Amino acid sequence: MRPGVLLPSLDAFFNACAGVCLVLGYVFIRRKNVPAHRACMLTAFGFSVAFLATYLVHHAQVGSVPFRGTGGWRILYFALLIPHVILATLVVPLAVTTIRRGLAGRVPEHRRIARKTLPVWLYVSVTGVLVYFMLYHL
Repeated sequence: MRPGVLLPSLDAFFNACAGVCLVLGYVFIRRKNVPAHRACMLTAFGFSVAFLATYLVHHAQVGSVPFRGTGGWRILYFALLIPHVILATLVVPLAVTTIRRGLAGRVPEHRRIARKTLPVWLYVSVTGVLVYFMLYHL
């Protein structure tokens, strides 16, 4: 592994784990298994918090890392990165609000916002992994 890639690799791992937990949480709630759903979603949140911590530490150490790809790869990279960054800022309050409502037992309100939160959070998790691979392995 190249020097300086450890924390970004952890970022990608945490994003991937969050994505898996989100999908499992969705499957569990569709099967009406609320305890398993709750565990998966709280675990996804934990992975997202771990991602944020390692991301901030990495960028405090190295600053911005430029994308070195060209042509179609460059276009694809920025097509993924721009909505990823915008939605990543939105997902934090969405996820916190969704989790708070769920834990408070405010199920109708939780369900209503969760329908918006899940696709945004899943997009951010998946594109975070894709952006990592494009930035460090292309």
